[in-house]
Amino acid sequence: MFPIFDTQQELRPPDRSVERNRPTRVRSEASLDAHLTVSLANAERVVFLDIETTGLSWFYDEITIIGWARDGIYKVLLKGDDPQPLLEDLGAADVLVTFNGTLFDLRFLKKEFGELQLPATHLDLRYLAKRVGLSGGQKNIEKVLGIVARDGVENIDGAAAVLLWHAFLRGNQEALPSLIDYNRRDVLAMSEILDAVLERLEIHPHLWLAPPRFGAAARIALAQPLPVIVVRNRELRRFRTFQSQFQGTEAESATIIGIDLTGSEKRASGWCILRGNVAETETINTDQDMIDRVTAERPTLVSIDSPLSLPFGRVSVDDADPGREEFGIMRRCERELKRRGINVYPSLLPSMQGLTNRGITLAERLRREGIPVIESYPGAAQDIMGIPRKGAGEEYLKRGLVEFGIEGAFENTDVSHDELDAITSALVGSFFLAGQFEAMRGPLEGALIIPDLLRNGSDGMVIGISGKICAGKTTAARLLERRGFAYTRFSLVIDDEIRSRGEVPNRATRQRVGTEIHTNKGQRWLCERVLDRVPEQPFIVIDGLRFPEDHAFFVERFGSQFVHLYLDAPDAIREKRYAESSQGELSFNDADRQPVEAEIDRLSGLATATIGNSGTIDELENAVVRFASEHCHQELPCLFPSS
Repeated sequence: MFPIFDTQQELRPPDRSVERNRPTRVRSEASLDAHLTVSLANAERVVFLDIETTGLSWFYDEITIIGWARDGIYKVLLKGDDPQPLLEDLGAADVLVTFNGTLFDLRFLKKEFGELQLPATHLDLRYLAKRVGLSGGQKNIEKVLGIVARDGVENIDGAAAVLLWHAFLRGNQEALPSLIDYNRRDVLAMSEILDAVLERLEIHPHLWLAPPRFGAAARIALAQPLPVIVVRNRELRRFRTFQSQFQGTEAESATIIGIDLTGSEKRASGWCILRGNVAETETINTDQDMIDRVTAERPTLVSIDSPLSLPFGRVSVDDADPGREEFGIMRRCERELKRRGINVYPSLLPSMQGLTNRGITLAERLRREGIPVIESYPGAAQDIMGIPRKGAGEEYLKRGLVEFGIEGAFENTDVSHDELDAITSALVGSFFLAGQFEAMRGPLEGALIIPDLLRNGSDGMVIGISGKICAGKTTAARLLERRGFAYTRFSLVIDDEIRSRGEVPNRATRQRVGTEIHTNKGQRWLCERVLDRVPEQPFIVIDGLRFPEDHAFFVERFGSQFVHLYLDAPDAIREKRYAESSQGELSFNDADRQPVEAEIDRLSGLATATIGNSGTIDELENAVVRFASEHCHQELPCLFPSS
């Protein structure tokens, strides 16, 4: 049974569970023979169609031109044209013929026009040809059948067609006719492929009054001049710029480092420091050099083009992992990108294992320094932004970055494609800090950050509070809780662990068990559990950050929604408060010197602001409310009434 798809039903590829050694000629059922005979009998009611797009992703890319032929007459629709001629021809047809239209063309058409009226029968030549032993892409099948339809456009393929559109948008007037000619040959060559397929199908001769033939009319059409396209004043491309996208956001002046990481230190990685919209690029080999450069620069954020987490259920990158068979080699973010039509490599493909391991290790080292790290994928970002990938040509990638508003020496000097991808990685960090991003993650998997051009910032606010013992962290957090913030605290998670061991929570056991959790389960595990207590809350206060990694984690999770407040108080005041609250536990000096408190001082350098707390509770409340009001991105009179 060959694939005749009813376009009113869900489109599915045909059943591929057929024997490998199928005969060249296959017998179809008589009812289907009759259906095909009736459907193709009238050439005027058969439409051959092919689209050109800005890329392969039906989710992000757009149609640039639509070409179709009916009764040997080729027509074309340019982006922005009135679609009525196309819709009329589709509405009047009995059969729509495409090549791979099931998975590609029809998805784009339905995205562009909604539930448009399509012919009742759709013949997808990719699958129909495969039924008679013709496999591969359209051009390969043309070569096997000896179809000559590409004189003058032999060197143009799908990727080159995308570049022709970009060239046309940038003023190359010859590019559009070349793109249309390429499309026309795709459309008309389908006619001859269909003729050849019909010959190989053993359809009972008595069903045909005369076997349908479409190739002759197509060959005549190829000899005709190209349709004349009038390019009127219309918006063929929506040009976004750094200023229009990020003005008034943290990204406008942030320092972001982008790294296009390679799988080994033997091969240099692309490196970019993006200060606002000004990029400096170079290549760097070793991890230590990167660590030294990042810690010296102290950027707001580091964005790395590399997988930074393992698929759910996996515990190591190599194939010896006991979870290899059950959990596979792909994360949810990679599966979702593929579903959206964006090409991406699985994170634990053998050729990717070294890169994934290197990326995870580098990120861990930076996070321990309190430096937030996000995972980016320049190829996906470029697809979303409408910038050609490096595979289509470095010239267009560089031009796309410049058009977006990125400045720097790279504009007029030779730089590697790795450096251009590093710029794009840094740009993903700009989208992240502006709240214009999507975080793609699976259970217990880190997030892959991609731009979201439809999102306009983020709502809500998350305040993390750090400081030494008895500096007033809990008091300040509870004051914010009274103002509407959801309260969560590291020690609550630790208390649960203590009770599960049959012990009593107190300052000594909290410090001991907290150190064990930090060492054995990791600080990021503890941060996740802290957030589990306040799921989906827009306003959160987190009491008791103790490690630089805590700061990095919450920036990575909430972006510019997260602000960090450090509370400071003189030792004498803290000791007095400790004596009043402690009930025969550790001495103040012993408690203040516990390992779990050892990195508190480093948090003061990471905090958004420091508030001195040596006065009254009312003074502290006024200072905390003022801090929250100044750093919140929205008006919140209900949360912050005048004090």
